Amino acid sequence: MQTKKIVITGGPSTGKTAVIENLEDQGFTCLHEVIRSMTLQKKEEQQTRNFKSNPIVSVDDPMAFNNAILKARIAQYKTIESIEKDVVFLDRGIPDVLAYMDCFKQTYDEHFIEACTKHSYDFVFFMPPWQEIYVSDNERLESYEESLLINECLLNTYQQLGYNTIIVPKDSIANRIDFILNTIQAG
Repeated sequence: MQTKKIVITGGPSTGKTAVIENLEDQGFTCLHEVIRSMTLQKKEEQQTRNFKSNPIVSVDDPMAFNNAILKARIAQYKTIESIEKDVVFLDRGIPDVLAYMDCFKQTYDEHFIEACTKHSYDFVFFMPPWQEIYVSDNERLESYEESLLINECLLNTYQQLGYNTIIVPKDSIANRIDFILNTIQAG
């Protein structure tokens, strides 16, 4: 069985996690975002540092943090090999690491790009910025303005890697899920 790997991505607070959680409630296999727990852990380790923005610019060693995110996303991707389902949804994909590094003007070497080209996805659904639902919390530190920039970087990165990014309409969670499932079925 060839499992379809479906990424749901977009900037902070665009509804990705709500859609993933609802898909999971409907019985779909979903792999959750890896960075939220990593951010909380880094904040606790670096209690003296005030995190004011994305953790990749707030941690003591951004490259080590980015490598840890990349490694976690690759490991998550590889777990799909043992899942016997038609479809697996991922809350963010490996290219998100590159997009965030580009967004925050960080350099990276070839292994980041290679990770993206070696691990591909069947569909990439993009959740656009949506100010009315935007909130920040202990692990989501970006302002709405930063989220707009991150959205642009995410779109650019996926498109540069050759993906057709499918924009999910701003709508109810149920309607967003219907849109995603109908698009997959039609594809």
